[in-house]
Amino acid sequence: MSYLRDEIHEQPHVLANLLERQAQSAARIAAAIRARGARYAVIAARGTSDNAARYLQYLFGALNRMPVALATPSLFSIYQTPPWIGDALVLGVSQSGQSPDIVAVVEEGKRQGALTVAVTNDPGSPLARAADHVLLLQAGQERAVAATKTYTAQLAALALLAVQLAGDEERLNELRQVPAAVERTLALESIVSRFAQRYTYATECVVLGRGYNYATAFEIALKLKELTYIVAEPYSSADFRHGPVAIVERGFPVIAVAPRGAVYNDMLALIRELADREAELLIISDQEEALQLASTPLRLEASLPEWLSPFTCVVPGQLLALYITLAKGYNPDHPRGLRKVTETR
Repeated sequence: MSYLRDEIHEQPHVLANLLERQAQSAARIAAAIRARGARYAVIAARGTSDNAARYLQYLFGALNRMPVALATPSLFSIYQTPPWIGDALVLGVSQSGQSPDIVAVVEEGKRQGALTVAVTNDPGSPLARAADHVLLLQAGQERAVAATKTYTAQLAALALLAVQLAGDEERLNELRQVPAAVERTLALESIVSRFAQRYTYATECVVLGRGYNYATAFEIALKLKELTYIVAEPYSSADFRHGPVAIVERGFPVIAVAPRGAVYNDMLALIRELADREAELLIISDQEEALQLASTPLRLEASLPEWLSPFTCVVPGQLLALYITLAKGYNPDHPRGLRKVTETR
């Protein structure tokens, strides 16, 4: 059908391979972080990789009590006024490792004496060459322009690093359950393909998530924009209440990511409010209360701990973007105006 569909289905294998083959690399990098005594992290990323970085903000904060800042690459590459990051852990996250502005952050961090790490799919990339340590995605070639398997591989690499840094064997064992859970989630494909036609009319929507799935909301929205050309805006449930909720009226499409966990009750309360407004609700959840409120319920049969739920929650969003794209008659492998590698300065 398409490279994109193939790569969505490759994710369980890619994740299992990464978790097996990069565990020792992650352990060595974790040891280097402890030896350096880095108290906070700065991450440079763009696009899909930026969404993976949002996930790491929660991971490092919850598992390692480490604050995480997202870098402002233009300060390094265009304005030539880099802030002081010499006492940070500096991570460059990029599927291709080619973007000059991301490389510039890592190079400057290293020049200032920071410990630097590249998370990339290309061991020979400029980013990999610039960093002290490299954590490889080992996802194989990604031919579709829209990233799918490299996104979840980035989540896995960053989760592996956070778990190794915490020295948490229980969480490491939980992480090893992710490939099987993603495999089970792919069974939603037939349901999503049937529902996709319902959303070909949509020109705009919002995608809601909170906590660990704040990143998921951003990634699903990005896939919808890239592939279907729907103006999809991501929000946390908290931010959405601070004004943007006013746009919702009868029939307005809302995608809500609401698995079990600490933020579930907050998400459920907002979903109920949106149901009262007669929004068109597409709900990704493993909880019956939420799913019963949906116009389109997408049930997660594989229920992971909340900190790992972004792996399964993003898959229905990937499939939805794929099948709406096909229903609209667009090419899912070659979105208009986009290239596989985007180099920004």
